Amino acid sequence: MTFFQPQASRKAATKAVVEEPSLQPWVEKYRPKTIDDVASQEHTVAVLRRTLTSTNLPHMLFYGPPGTGKTSTILALARQLFGPDNFRSRVLELNASDERGISIVRDKIKNFARQTPRAQTKASDGKTYPCPPYKIIILDEADSMTQDAQAALRRIMETYARITRFCLVCNYVTRIIDPLASRCSKFRFKPLDSESTASRLAHVAQEENVPVSDQVISALISTSQGDLRRSITYLQSASRLSHSTDPPVPITPADIQEIAGVVPDPVINSFATSLGVEVADDSMDVDGGVKAKNFDEVRKKVKGLMREGYSATQILTQLHDLVIEHPTLAAHKKAQCALVFAEADKALCDGADEELWILETALRVYKAAS
Repeated sequence: MTFFQPQASRKAATKAVVEEPSLQPWVEKYRPKTIDDVASQEHTVAVLRRTLTSTNLPHMLFYGPPGTGKTSTILALARQLFGPDNFRSRVLELNASDERGISIVRDKIKNFARQTPRAQTKASDGKTYPCPPYKIIILDEADSMTQDAQAALRRIMETYARITRFCLVCNYVTRIIDPLASRCSKFRFKPLDSESTASRLAHVAQEENVPVSDQVISALISTSQGDLRRSITYLQSASRLSHSTDPPVPITPADIQEIAGVVPDPVINSFATSLGVEVADDSMDVDGGVKAKNFDEVRKKVKGLMREGYSATQILTQLHDLVIEHPTLAAHKKAQCALVFAEADKALCDGADEELWILETALRVYKAAS
């Protein structure tokens, strides 16, 4: 005999699982609840705070690198405007990277935009939550929308502006067509500075009872490159790795680098030294910390790197940063190396052989640094 769980019970069980804090990704658990919680975007937060008091929201375009708080900011603003009771009926969130065609604009977006907003619930008295007389449509990853879809969106934004406001969220503002961008107030989100990122990571680690050192925080910041979402994800992965043993082992910078998929600093420093770019690093192995004497030694070094399974793009990125930021290397040598890195990056994007281009780059850096 088969027993079926009632639909209401299934929904309640599903909701309980989703909302269980211990099962939530930390990036969702610590997503800003209000716009004041958004880190390191002072200008945008200041403008939106004034908008919140006047409740006169324009069409908006949020753009900037990943993990800088674009989606979190508009969701926090919408919650502060409508409150938990009206949020679901007043806000439509779509990810344009999945729903990017013109049919979505003509059907789903247009149908939601043309509906007159429902009256606010009794819980929203207008004091705690302003609940203005319009809805918000959030188009995440809007730069993935097709040209036709963006063109169809223009008329909808104008026709239903009285009852519907749009917020386009994207990484590359140049992929948004000019007629659409001109209808929006633009807000640029910049990469988070190290101090703000460190403060937020320390807060998350403290809330989750994860002991982390300053060196681990620095490793998280350097590997995430201003992407707070990525750094929190790395921290959560490192925490799970740490607690996989009994007793838990402390998290080290090497653990963060391994999780992030970057080449360990001693390895890249040893490689750079063998090419004639001197790096002071006490942790380098004795054999690898000497400049190569000929082609065979450079090729042997490259083969060793590739056999370790490191990404060619990651090797180039880290070697580029090390060379360009080198304190004593002459400017004309850095310029020659930069051209090599650019050619190699283009070749790898076109599908060239990774080992051959790492060898080509290594030999030309070796020649430039000599």
